[in-house]
Amino acid sequence: MKNDASTAASPVSEIVRHFSDRAAVARYAEDTPRKVPGFADLQRMASLLLAERAPEAADILVLGAGGGLELKAFAEARPRWGFTGIDPSAAMLDLARDVLGPLAARVRLLQGLIEDAPAGPFDGATCLLTLHFLSKPERLRTLREMRRRLKPGAALVVAHHSRPRGGALECWLTRSVMFANGTGADPAQVSASAASMAQRLPILSAEEDEALLAEAGFSDVALFYAGFTFRGWVAAA
Repeated sequence: MKNDASTAASPVSEIVRHFSDRAAVARYAEDTPRKVPGFADLQRMASLLLAERAPEAADILVLGAGGGLELKAFAEARPRWGFTGIDPSAAMLDLARDVLGPLAARVRLLQGLIEDAPAGPFDGATCLLTLHFLSKPERLRTLREMRRRLKPGAALVVAHHSRPRGGALECWLTRSVMFANGTGADPAQVSASAASMAQRLPILSAEEDEALLAEAGFSDVALFYAGFTFRGWVAAA
């Protein structure tokens, strides 16, 4: 998964550095479904929510497409959809090509940020497991750029770490890490990992996440998914 805006390096450069590490890239496709509660169902729900507002032959933008897992799920579920996938990591895009196999013929993969995406307009867009790496100003800029590339009324589906209402972030992150590592994990190591995540990731509250979507120009913002610290929303451009 893709750091902290308070460091000297930019959040994006830190993301690219981590996801250029061969070991991290090699583990991604295997580790991610284990770390995210209901990962396969999250992808199915995202596909359904996109389809509610998209034509049968749709053009979908996928931001943070490295790894190719959601692209593969969407392409298998919707044979008449085409995709443009954007990711800053060349290594993760290579993994996406491997994961997609023959389905890659329906996908245009581009290295870069949201500004490097075509103008569209697209029939829908997703950004899964990515926004929690971006600072609040970077998220707002990214969401605004995504909205500019969507047809009026098209759906945006996002999901990422978000601070649950009425709970301490580190406590919930500890639960997320324990879920990812299994009940036999060392509690001390789990707590240390959760503390590191709380320090490194600019995780916003659920209220802040929803307010950013509205500020970026999206309407009909609705929560559709929650699993420990992960939250997912659908909104209309």
